[in-house]
Amino acid sequence: MTEQNQADRYSRQVLFRPIGQAGQAKLAAARVVVVGAGALGTASAAQLVRAGVGQVRIIDRDIVEPSNLQRQLLYDEHDAEQALPKAEAAAAKLRQANRAVTIEAVVADLTWRNAESLLTDADVVVDGTDNFQVRYLINDVCVKHHIPWAYGGAVSSYGTTAFLRPGTTPCLVCLFGDDPGGGHDTCDTVGVISPVVQIVAALQVAEVLKYLTGNLAALSPGLTTLDVWRNTWRQVSFGARKADCRCCGQRQFSLLAPAADSLTVSLCGRRTVQVRPAAGNVAELERIAQRLAAVGAVRHNGYLLRCDLGDVQITLFADGRALIHGVEEEAEARSLYARYIGM
Repeated sequence: MTEQNQADRYSRQVLFRPIGQAGQAKLAAARVVVVGAGALGTASAAQLVRAGVGQVRIIDRDIVEPSNLQRQLLYDEHDAEQALPKAEAAAAKLRQANRAVTIEAVVADLTWRNAESLLTDADVVVDGTDNFQVRYLINDVCVKHHIPWAYGGAVSSYGTTAFLRPGTTPCLVCLFGDDPGGGHDTCDTVGVISPVVQIVAALQVAEVLKYLTGNLAALSPGLTTLDVWRNTWRQVSFGARKADCRCCGQRQFSLLAPAADSLTVSLCGRRTVQVRPAAGNVAELERIAQRLAAVGAVRHNGYLLRCDLGDVQITLFADGRALIHGVEEEAEARSLYARYIGM
């Protein structure tokens, strides 16, 4: 694309006075990491790439499935049929939207082992995850390294978002406590509709654009909650940071400790459990595919293999992680992993 075409691409955004040419240049020099390439993450990533943020890293551990297509707008039926990794599929689509942006796909589970290496070179981190354990991990990394991040959540018809700046605003632990506890609605229990996802992602990205272009006075001063079905919108002021906060007050980053690493986790939206071997060994996909062909139908590519065992399907990634589809109990998932993959 020529220099003139690049200028035309962002012309309407540059005409918006709070951004202008200077702000557009700041966006081009910025690096944003999006954690999660589900509904929120893909919506945010698409807006960031089209806005001209210079470097965007997309991190996700999952694959595209038919149930994603209702609200995860970057994916299509081909992606689901091929069970492509979400990060790779999203990056491929976004490269077609803006070749001037450097887009990096990371097919991985964000844990204490890799969180600092994957997040600390970012100017801003965007939350596109579906569980509080990963959000609290993001919070620990961002507070420790003084990185702003855009928290967001959407389920059913309601959503929540906040732009958190370490040292300036409260952190996630200040807002929700060190353990939000159980009993929260999930997309697996109450579903989710696409409009609320798009609104929450738009609010997250708006804050990111304000921050990256230096419009700090325009940043939201609190936690925003909304319900698109009941037509409600509310903002709660942040208030002061808590001096006794485990994270930003006492600077104890417990989610970055090895004990915080769970080897199994249930994924939102379906009967699927992720199993991650403690050793984190690289899987030899070709060899394992040949062995599993004796017990079920196997497909594999450079990213993963998938074995259909009837009521249960196993998706194995090159980093040794596996998604066990068709089970709900973590013990059963670990047993199946040990039986067919080996621990």
